[in-house]
Amino acid sequence: MKKHTKGLLTAAGIAAGAAVLGALYNVTIHKLVELALNREEPKVIDPEKGRDLIMGSSELSKTLSTIMDRAAELEQRDSERLELVAHDGITLVGHWIAPPQPKRVIIAMHGWRSSWSHDFGMIADFWYEQGCAVLYAEQRAQGGSGGDYMGFGVLERFDCRDWATFIHERTGGKLPVYLAGISMGATTVMMATALELPSSVCGILADCGFTSPHAIWKHVVEENLHLPYGLYSAAASELYKRKVQFKADEICCTDALRNCTIPVLFIHGTDDRFVPVEMTYENYKACAAEKQLFVVPGADHGLSYLVDREGYETAVKEFWQDREGLKSFKK
Repeated sequence: MKKHTKGLLTAAGIAAGAAVLGALYNVTIHKLVELALNREEPKVIDPEKGRDLIMGSSELSKTLSTIMDRAAELEQRDSERLELVAHDGITLVGHWIAPPQPKRVIIAMHGWRSSWSHDFGMIADFWYEQGCAVLYAEQRAQGGSGGDYMGFGVLERFDCRDWATFIHERTGGKLPVYLAGISMGATTVMMATALELPSSVCGILADCGFTSPHAIWKHVVEENLHLPYGLYSAAASELYKRKVQFKADEICCTDALRNCTIPVLFIHGTDDRFVPVEMTYENYKACAAEKQLFVVPGADHGLSYLVDREGYETAVKEFWQDREGLKSFKK
């Protein structure tokens, strides 16, 4: 075989191999984005294994039985089902649970591929005993709420604002309102601070939130999935924009918090392998409003309340006390 011909065949083989690898890589990207954003999880990925890989930890499975028990208890409580038509026409669902004479209202936003009862079942008793009426929202494209895609906080921030307006009107603005979220829910409530919120919103409770879709995807792809994010980034961002209508790095918590005027309590566990605690440090540093930081040593993702319940409750009660000493909410 002539040297020139052999070289052409070798080059063709390399090109063909690259094309095959490229095609496989594109399939992986598409499936990962579907897992991240679509209501329906891709069938070629085992949902449980996929989430475990993305979150980088199996710690949640060790406490799953307790969490599920508390979730079932919360779902069985008497509650009022609420519906709200969001800014884009999507119907959102929420669950209203209130003590006889509430002192305050919490709008609770759960995390990615989770539920209102799963994420807040453990803390629900504490909130109720402290006189909190709670609107447990079901995030768009999850549970009973409408929508085909999750936005990693970018779309959900508008839903949070709509719920806040709904609650302000329902209570006549007479009760202090707190926006509380865990994981993607925390990112949701932090991003919502950049929007025009009702005057009754007087505090943000952000537990283990990330800084932006771009940042959390980069962390997950590189650290948990061990893939090169440089190649993944452009394709993922394009797919994200097609579904959500925003770029993955266009909206972030740090930008919102630089102009924030609502006090924020930041909470995070040091052993979080899904959303690194450094992201909360970034958000805390950027926040221009009055702020407090409660970090729990040894806590994995979303487990700060379970690891240090006493410290968590103390931090939250002190935060409420500081906010509700304001003249506008004195009895």
